[in-house]
Amino acid sequence: MENLENEALNGHPNSSLAEKTNDYMIDVGFTKQEKNNYESNFEIQEKLEREKRIDEWLPITSKRNAKWWYSAFHNITAMVGAGVLGLPYAMSKLGCYSTISWAASIDKGIQENVQYGYKSHSKAGTTFDFFNALGTIAFAYAGHNVVLEIQATIPSTPQKPSKVPMWRGVVVAYIIVAFCYFPVAIIGYLVFGNEVKDNILISLEKPKWLIATANLFVVIHVIGSYQIYAMPVFDMIETLLVKKFKFEPNKLVRFVVRNVYVAFTMFIAITFPFFDGLLGFFGGFVFAPTTYFLPCILWMAIKKPKKFGLSWWTNWICIALGLCLMILSSLGGLRRIIIEAKTYKFYSSTPSPSN
Repeated sequence: MENLENEALNGHPNSSLAEKTNDYMIDVGFTKQEKNNYESNFEIQEKLEREKRIDEWLPITSKRNAKWWYSAFHNITAMVGAGVLGLPYAMSKLGCYSTISWAASIDKGIQENVQYGYKSHSKAGTTFDFFNALGTIAFAYAGHNVVLEIQATIPSTPQKPSKVPMWRGVVVAYIIVAFCYFPVAIIGYLVFGNEVKDNILISLEKPKWLIATANLFVVIHVIGSYQIYAMPVFDMIETLLVKKFKFEPNKLVRFVVRNVYVAFTMFIAITFPFFDGLLGFFGGFVFAPTTYFLPCILWMAIKKPKKFGLSWWTNWICIALGLCLMILSSLGGLRRIIIEAKTYKFYSSTPSPSN
């Protein structure tokens, strides 16, 4: 019997495991029902093993081993990006890399005949510029759309919930973010007034080596922050491919998916380089909901606070303000894109006028 079993299971070297198992069951006299039950269990086991391999391969899974400083690091990376370079421009519209930007601005000194009033000559233009500036600020401070993915990497138990280290990380992140953002916004606007460009590095102009260094730092940072921002998208695409279309979870699939996605977004960014307008539009249309009012809606749906209580009113006020921010800043950003598109030539090195 043992020889028969070995012969059946080890038969032809090119035979699959399923074929070998089937031959073995026939040889030892399995009934049809026993054979079907065995095959069913074999398929279930094979399916479970595949699901396990997929779960281990996908970027966002139930495995949790991160610490609170992971949260701080990823929140900083997600928030401090190219958006900080547009803050002085947003300040000029509101009427009221980071270290290099503000330090170089101080060295340059307040410009001659600097003006701090509104640059637009019409009430409509001033109003829409104000809306666009709100979207730019929303974009700069929008890191919450990846918070759930970040928190998913932190261990959580009823005794030690993940919200405790997550909150600690967020507080540390926002303190660091404040030190990065406020000097750039305030000093950049103070030095250049309403003549500041939508990217403060353009306003600085000289020394060129320092501007090049700052841009290099921006590129390095965005490469890292892009991985965090795009991780939910990567996870969604890779899950679709391996679960629905039955691709094997391997490095080749991951390499192709991520590079194609990055190449596509890079192509869109190069084709439509409306920095200021896109910051305002996406800050309002995309980041305002995920940062300012969708979390409030989810919290109210889960917690069901007492009607007309303090928490109820606070969340509804946040929802109303966030909804207004989404609509108004999207309109302001869209208007800015339309104005810049009128004089824009595809893949031209000549920038469009800011007004």
